[in-house]
Amino acid sequence: MLNQLLGDREVILASGSPRRVELLSGLLSNFRQEVRPVEEVYDPSLKGHQITDYLAQLKADAFHDISSKQIVITSDTIVWHQGKALEKPADHGDAFRMIKSLSNEMHEVFTSVCFKNIDQQITFYDSTRVWFEELTDQEIDFYIDNFKPFDKAGAYGVQDWLGYAGIHRLEGSYFTVMGFPTHLVYKNLKALLGSK
Repeated sequence: MLNQLLGDREVILASGSPRRVELLSGLLSNFRQEVRPVEEVYDPSLKGHQITDYLAQLKADAFHDISSKQIVITSDTIVWHQGKALEKPADHGDAFRMIKSLSNEMHEVFTSVCFKNIDQQITFYDSTRVWFEELTDQEIDFYIDNFKPFDKAGAYGVQDWLGYAGIHRLEGSYFTVMGFPTHLVYKNLKALLGSK
């Protein structure tokens, strides 16, 4: 469906995430991946989706030289727990502390997506509430040692062992927790492509 609407336009997924590549591939087969470095720093007064909106827009701003035939898609995800953002962990200790804080608790995952073309920039977000079982220190260490979640917000992947073993409830989109709210990407990209 989206491939037909795309016509001669080119979609650029500005993400190094293999999960986002996989999820966009489920909606659109014709795109390419290009990552441009940005310093992901934000004002500490920002909360929840304000952070992910800002960072998704910041990533899109790096593509200032696109043509009229190109659409850039950027995205950012955070885990929001007890009033603070849990981003990607720096090391084993950082990952352990993050997962331990989520154990037997509910947290929220925010993912923002930004579409940019030569005429406009559109940003939207989704959130999902996630409940973890109580996790032992041994389980947390096992997960970090074997799955190395250092590229994941909140130090876990919903689609791997910790998600299988530890999550007992979700309210919202599973794909938002993976880092790409596919239902909203489809809806907004269809609207953008339909509007030429």
